[in-house]
Amino acid sequence: MRPRVSVQDTALRNGNFSLRINPVRSEDAGLYEAQVAYDTEVQSCQVELGVITVTLSPASPVVENEPLLLSCNSSHRASLVETRWFHNGRPVPTSGTFCSLHGALSILRPSMSDAGSWRCQLRYSDNEIISATYNLQILGFDGPTNPVVYAAAGSAAD
Repeated sequence: MRPRVSVQDTALRNGNFSLRINPVRSEDAGLYEAQVAYDTEVQSCQVELGVITVTLSPASPVVENEPLLLSCNSSHRASLVETRWFHNGRPVPTSGTFCSLHGALSILRPSMSDAGSWRCQLRYSDNEIISATYNLQILGFDGPTNPVVYAAAGSAAD
């Protein structure tokens, strides 16, 4: 996993034998075990790393009015009970232009107002709630609703 992993050598003296993984990948999910030997004593601990991913299809860049699919998947082993989506912190109604099914959200006609932070929240049968965020960027025209722009002769126009 090098060079994505590191251990803070200075923290080891204080009893902190944490492992840092950056960036985390889907294949990193699983059980990790640490063993530390000090004199004749051996201490160990186990930690399970769960990973959640949000993917976009088709891949970026997203063009205004072209359908897209945001998918949310987790390595959690329990049964998925509910998926909720939030856009810029607000719950997304799954009707009209938004359709949610099995951890995925389709946006039939994305507009510039759909750009921003999208968070999926997964609830499992063991009441575990896991969430992740995706920053969606959309290419499109974010100008005046009236396509006619007037500019004085000799001046600049944007």
